[in-house]
Amino acid sequence: MIPVLDSEEYLKKMLSVRRPGSDDVLAFYEHRLGAICKDPKLMLMPWDDHLVHRGDGVFETLKFTGRRMYLVEQHLKRMKRSAETIHLQPPCTWERLREVLFDVAKATGKDDGLIRVLLGRGPGGFGIAMDECPLPSLYVVAYALHDKPEEWYEKGVTAFRTSYPAKQSWIATIKSVDYLPNALMKQEATDKGYDYPICFDEHDFLAEGATENMCIVDQSGTIIVPEFDRALAGTTLFRALDLLDGEIPVEFRKIQENELYGAREILVFGTTAECLSIVRYNGKPIQDVRPGAVARKLRKLLQDDIAKNGEAF
Repeated sequence: MIPVLDSEEYLKKMLSVRRPGSDDVLAFYEHRLGAICKDPKLMLMPWDDHLVHRGDGVFETLKFTGRRMYLVEQHLKRMKRSAETIHLQPPCTWERLREVLFDVAKATGKDDGLIRVLLGRGPGGFGIAMDECPLPSLYVVAYALHDKPEEWYEKGVTAFRTSYPAKQSWIATIKSVDYLPNALMKQEATDKGYDYPICFDEHDFLAEGATENMCIVDQSGTIIVPEFDRALAGTTLFRALDLLDGEIPVEFRKIQENELYGAREILVFGTTAECLSIVRYNGKPIQDVRPGAVARKLRKLLQDDIAKNGEAF
């Protein structure tokens, strides 16, 4: 028989359970409690939060390095847009949410890290109706930043066409917590020995990676950026393009898969990766199988930008 425990016994047993990944948790906040804690064993979420059992919520991930938070306004703007699309508002003002991000980052005592913001429908039941939940949930956690290996920037990375198709347009443009397709793409890449998966729509047009944006540099030197009707527009990618300030021509249009093989460079953009070069796609070499000049330039621009324009705390 399974034992039935009282509250004290249950709590004691729960706190004794080993928690994988706990070493990476630096600090966290839950709106219902209105406080920050640093003990990973207490980083718990109600089972009946629709964020958990329905995937009813949105999220963002921000980076801070050198005690500077990067692209705060861009991330919050995208989160607000995602939340409004699914009829969700935070349980506090957006200005207060912004303050919480910095309070949690400060509480870590670390110079570098990542911040994950989870905004959910809230606890209230195990049904599907939104009106079960009287108050939205808000969770903010800071965790360790593990930089990509420097070798990836020096030698480049590999990618392949995943068997999982691009998401439908209405969901692809929302940063929803339901990342099952993304997780399956990433696992397929791991199983097949590639660094990154890339998905396409039913017409063979490039969409996105598991958590990254992809674009190409064509043989004329123009950066070709795919249209974001079947992918999430990335904050890092758009900031990188802004930083170019017209130095390199940029074109937004649909990209067919066969264009990747003839590209001068294939670029990967993400919060942690910044900008990487794909040097082999589906096992075939891209250009001279070395990271290109555009990727190096964009990474340097992004690194300089966070040092100059990241918000200090």
